[in-house]
Amino acid sequence: MTPLPPAIRALWAVALAALSGCTGAGEYRDDAVNVPVPDFASAQIDPPPGVNPDGCWVRDVAPAELQTVTRQVEVAPTRFRTETVQVIKRERQELIFETPCPDRLTPELISTLQRALEARGLYRGAITGVMDVSTRLAVRRYQNANGLPSGLLSIQSARGLGLLATPRDQL
Repeated sequence: MTPLPPAIRALWAVALAALSGCTGAGEYRDDAVNVPVPDFASAQIDPPPGVNPDGCWVRDVAPAELQTVTRQVEVAPTRFRTETVQVIKRERQELIFETPCPDRLTPELISTLQRALEARGLYRGAITGVMDVSTRLAVRRYQNANGLPSGLLSIQSARGLGLLATPRDQL
């Protein structure tokens, strides 16, 4: 295979750099289409040893988060080369956490969740009371900012959003 001339390589580098900055999603950059958001039924697991056996627990996988970095490298006086590399911002993680049980996720609670996320600028859909993909993506945005990159609602996040009461011994 014949290497590309430097001018063509430079044009490709500029085009790739421009494309890497395009998200089309504004503030919702983490909503990559190829990142699935599981539902409760597919993620439910038995409670881990040593925890409340009456609680509901889920397993989710947060994919690695990559960032494309483009920089100019000086190869000679007044001559530069464009270099584009991908850097891992966060490694892939397997997450196990407690979540509200399905019987507690009533349409009223989900509507309240949607309003709470909307008030924080994380949800822009209709208030439907349905835990749809848009709602799970908004939950992921909220939880990602708090160190839990998952679209499945955790007990801790539900309490933080004011959806569930916090037990006195945890105050």
